[in-house]
Amino acid sequence: VQLQASGGGFVQPGGSLRLSCTTSERTFSTYAMGWFRQAPGEERTFVAAISRSTTTIHYTDSVKGRFSISRGNTKNVVYLQMNSLKPEDTAVYFCAADTHGLGVRTHPDEYEYWGQGTQVTVSS
Repeated sequence: VQLQASGGGFVQPGGSLRLSCTTSERTFSTYAMGWFRQAPGEERTFVAAISRSTTTIHYTDSVKGRFSISRGNTKNVVYLQMNSLKPEDTAVYFCAADTHGLGVRTHPDEYEYWGQGTQVTVSS
């Protein structure tokens, strides 16, 4: 499974970005999908996840009310809309696929496939 993440960039505090993660896998709709981030010198941490049917969504506390995850199963894409960005959101963001597709998972070890990462920098 190959995942391609895009949409990162440089933004001022309070700004917005939308990350996208696409794949050519025809079984995409059977995967739960997640977004993680990794700041320099830190471990990769959970940001958001969405179940294959979109009925279950989970966010880490620090992004609740600011970030929104969604997916388009007919387009094989998952999005992370990031609003009210803060400097502490600066990190490389990764999308990941959980091919078991049972609910949503929050630990990186529970995801089998990863995109290459896209840099998000929030600074004035």
